Amino acid sequence: MQGKLLAGLMIAAIAGSAAAQPTSDTAKSSPTPASVADAPSAIVDMDAITVTGVQPGPGLWKFHKGDRVLWILGTLSPLPKNITWVSDDVNAAIAASGVALQGPGLAVTADIGLFGRLSLLPSLFKLRKNPNGTKLQEALPPDLYARWQALKVKYIGKDRTSENWRPVFAANELYQAALEKNGLAESGVIGPVLDKAVKAAGIEKQSTTFTIKIDDPKQTLKDFNASTLDDVQCFRKTLDRLETDLAVMKTRANAWAGGDIDTLRTLPYDDQGLACLSALTDSGFTQKLGIENIQAEMARQWYRAVDDALQEHKVVFAAVPISQLLKSDGVVAKLQAKGYEVESP
Repeated sequence: MQGKLLAGLMIAAIAGSAAAQPTSDTAKSSPTPASVADAPSAIVDMDAITVTGVQPGPGLWKFHKGDRVLWILGTLSPLPKNITWVSDDVNAAIAASGVALQGPGLAVTADIGLFGRLSLLPSLFKLRKNPNGTKLQEALPPDLYARWQALKVKYIGKDRTSENWRPVFAANELYQAALEKNGLAESGVIGPVLDKAVKAAGIEKQSTTFTIKIDDPKQTLKDFNASTLDDVQCFRKTLDRLETDLAVMKTRANAWAGGDIDTLRTLPYDDQGLACLSALTDSGFTQKLGIENIQAEMARQWYRAVDDALQEHKVVFAAVPISQLLKSDGVVAKLQAKGYEVESP
């Protein structure tokens, strides 16, 4: 558990972070990669086939200013779970880098030992449940609950455990089950490859996570268990995505695996994650902890980490969700405004 304890409790169900990796004091030369490459009621069945086997993934974005070089991998989640990602470009870029930066993320931490963690267990079991014994059906509009029932039968089955959960956690349970049934996974493809390359290069992976420390985790969990969340919009957007975007999600995952940037540029990036994260961070409960405008804080932390790394190292490797590289006002535009020249894959 350690520092990830409360992050797992409060946000792990909804806040994904891009996997990337890792301080060496020796500057290395730049590599030369091989290729510096309202909601409908019907449930849409998957027709697209998920790719398998060895896949190259996308090329890297190269940013350079003076003698400083930043290589960025655009990550994606979910991805086909039965692929083996092999990228000579990524291996070369990491080998030439002084540090590898992880993707943006959020963590909630508390200084507690083993006995402290054990004392929290009763509260943990209550975390996902609606307060006052409210059932999921009571927490949702009738039309939304009817859509949930149809999708639940399709992806979860008859298990009724989630009928006692808050909408944000029930939505995540459904989403994960749908990914599994469609051959997709949110993790396990990118991270291990980057870890191996970082280890081979003998450099350090460095976190860019924005961290919030909680002084009294037991009282915090008690307050959370008694609080209500405005998470119906998160639930609705999750159902919308499962009803309409699964085919696109699979096409997007296949395009990333094959390194097809042109296709990735044309596909929409609908994501329920922001609505679900807002269900927590916009609530009165979390605002008491100082958790406001969390997306902006996570972004600022990542850019600060990039600036600091490039002051210390001539070559830096980093990862960021590929949607942030492809959007017009995203990472590319922001780094260009800082004076970097960019070479897209």
